[in-house]
Amino acid sequence: MVDIVSHDSAFNRLIIGHAKVEHLWTGGRWLEGPAYFPAGRYLVFSDIPNNRLMRFDETDSSVSVFRAPSNHANGNTTDRMGRLITCEHLSRAVTRTEFDGSVRILADRCEGRRLNSPNDVVVKSDGTVWFTDPTYGIDGEYEGDRAPSETGGSFVYRLDPEHGTITTVIRDRVQPNGLAFSPDEAVLYVGDTGASHQPGLPVTIHAYPVSGGSGIGKPELFATCRNGFYDGFRLDVAGNLWTSAGTDVHCYAPGGALIGEIRIGEIVGNLCFGGQKRNRLYICAQTSLYSYFVNTRGAV
Repeated sequence: MVDIVSHDSAFNRLIIGHAKVEHLWTGGRWLEGPAYFPAGRYLVFSDIPNNRLMRFDETDSSVSVFRAPSNHANGNTTDRMGRLITCEHLSRAVTRTEFDGSVRILADRCEGRRLNSPNDVVVKSDGTVWFTDPTYGIDGEYEGDRAPSETGGSFVYRLDPEHGTITTVIRDRVQPNGLAFSPDEAVLYVGDTGASHQPGLPVTIHAYPVSGGSGIGKPELFATCRNGFYDGFRLDVAGNLWTSAGTDVHCYAPGGALIGEIRIGEIVGNLCFGGQKRNRLYICAQTSLYSYFVNTRGAV
């Protein structure tokens, strides 16, 4: 049974008492990377081990295959023109799906070395693409192809699609995973799931100040996960951070206090805001897609 747990009156203002968590679809192996397309009122999400992108139609609640094979796609988002941006494990690339359906590689190397397996991605208002590159897609055969890392580490990158340049912006995380900007883009939040490779390492989200459009300052610890892992997350218009946290969704106030939880009951991979008012929280769990209407809107 799904429980909504409030730890602070601030969370009570973000939830709707009679709203229910909806179980929309099941049949995946590891769901990830939800991205919402308001013009078509549909959601695209990844089923990584099954090597396919799925599509949930908000108008009739139908689910279909959007693209297969998907190169073991993981994280997805949209750019400022409404095109799909995807992190692919198998191609070890970040791609863009053009309006005619063709797929263009935006980045698959940095300084001549192949990327590990791009994981999660966000597009800034200036059009630059920021993404994490841990090794999960090359660690085994389940979500990609086993291969050695050529970069010698797992980093966060900034890609300028207009000029084709890619820059390493964060080097101090073990396995950077989810990432998202604050509503004013003054802070970049980055999750670290390095405990999967270094047992005992805290599972954290750090806040990096952003200056001059691309300058990254010294990070501050934002939150530490009590059970399981943080994976993907998004922020609402008030700066609250909604994140996967083990089998739950946790909501953190802008200062980092845990103010509420949505208990799903299976491992949560990622989430995003959608719906015509950006007030529908779509939740990708291990095998199933869920949604929950909230009393706030996702940050643009």
